Amino acid sequence: MILKPRLQDVQVIGYYLGKIIMGIALAMLVPIGTGLFFAETNPVLDFVIAIEVTLLVGLLLTRICFTTRDLNWMEGMIVVSLSWLAAMFLGAIPLALSHHWHSYLDACFDAMSGFATTGLALVQDLDHLSYTHNIWRHLMMFIGGQGIVIVALSFFVKSYSGAFRMYVGEARDERILPNVIYTARFLWLVSIVYLILGTLALGSAGFLGGMKPAHAFFHGACIFMAAFDTGGFAPQSQNILFYHNFSLELVTMVIMILGALNFKLHYQLWTGNRKEIIKNIETLTFLVTVMFSFLIIGIGLNQSGAYPEVSIFFRKGFYQLISGHTGTGYQTIYASQFMSDWSPLALVGLMGAMSLGGAVSSTTGAIKMLRVGVIFKVFLEDIKRIILPERAVVVQKLHHIKDMFLEDKLARSALLITLAYLALYGFGALMGMVLGYPLLDSLFESISAAANVGLSCGLTQADMPPLLKITYIFQMWAGRLEFMSVFTLIGFFVAAVKGR
Repeated sequence: MILKPRLQDVQVIGYYLGKIIMGIALAMLVPIGTGLFFAETNPVLDFVIAIEVTLLVGLLLTRICFTTRDLNWMEGMIVVSLSWLAAMFLGAIPLALSHHWHSYLDACFDAMSGFATTGLALVQDLDHLSYTHNIWRHLMMFIGGQGIVIVALSFFVKSYSGAFRMYVGEARDERILPNVIYTARFLWLVSIVYLILGTLALGSAGFLGGMKPAHAFFHGACIFMAAFDTGGFAPQSQNILFYHNFSLELVTMVIMILGALNFKLHYQLWTGNRKEIIKNIETLTFLVTVMFSFLIIGIGLNQSGAYPEVSIFFRKGFYQLISGHTGTGYQTIYASQFMSDWSPLALVGLMGAMSLGGAVSSTTGAIKMLRVGVIFKVFLEDIKRIILPERAVVVQKLHHIKDMFLEDKLARSALLITLAYLALYGFGALMGMVLGYPLLDSLFESISAAANVGLSCGLTQADMPPLLKITYIFQMWAGRLEFMSVFTLIGFFVAAVKGR
């Protein structure tokens, strides 16, 4: 029998959702400060309106639903899934007010793309977008990469058990420090230190490339936030191709890889355990999959003869691979060139890399390297059991921060999440074909949305059908949260309707 949710459940969910919304309002102070610095009056007013609406919603929820009761697992999952939807709707308000988006739906699309660190965009005339709105586009990625809930954990939530349930609901189940709130603060410390160093590196590359200092370092900050959080937004419509700067491309490649690493691995490196990076199953799997994908892409590009010179092949071919595999979505080619210059084999290699993603508990999306490594170990264990004598005891181990036995629970979880992602990729591709787009284009864009990558073959446009925009929004949301909190929210609504 399905039990109908109680009023107390709704009250707790509303209270903690309100706290997270207040965290989103707090983040809007950054674009307001940027707008004041650059003397952009109208954009600042857009954010004043947005922050007032956001604060009003957050305060109303915390007052109306005030409670001292802690979250249980179901409530924590629902708060997470709703907080990402609330962030989309509220984060889209200043974007829609700028008139650089054709509709509020388009603004919601870009807001979800930003928070989910995807990078697909429907913005119009990006090259003339204000500094204020541009910093918000990239700040959404910076917040989404660490996790929207991390904002609340860092400033507004004091309950350790409730905090952990929301932390897990946001597709992170690895605590770096014993206390999950301290873990959240460590994530921000790592990210801010990297932000300072990355902005200096990227800003210097832009300045040496001929940009004015203020312009160079503003672009450096924006590009870092999107690269480290594997997002893919850029301040210019031509993305990274706009800069024609090899040094900047190299720096972004390093930042993209850093963003695709597990935050727990970052902690190991910060505390002096350098050997972990060459022992960890995720980094080893990442290296193998990059090499295998590069081989397929290389053969495919050789067939098409697109990039005959080694330097061009590296900047146009390998760069796209690292961008796709880390789930970033930065491009050094035009979107249309994927279909005109890349052979189907090269596209298959890139789509395979996009579908796999980076590490768990990182800023990237998709299936992730730990699950790929676990599945490979499972196949290896089964082969050993077939080859070895029946009485032989086969024990498979893996190293992920520490030595671990390959248990059935771990293998089952990896396989189920992998199948869920494959189904999500297929769902988006099917929707694209139903709406009249070719199979390869539909599959490419679907994987990009569901794996939170952001590379585009040109299908994502402001004039595409609204149903396809909603499909991609759902894919970005479900893919970023890795399904469990989404399924819990769906189950909650089913129980509200059919429960007793």
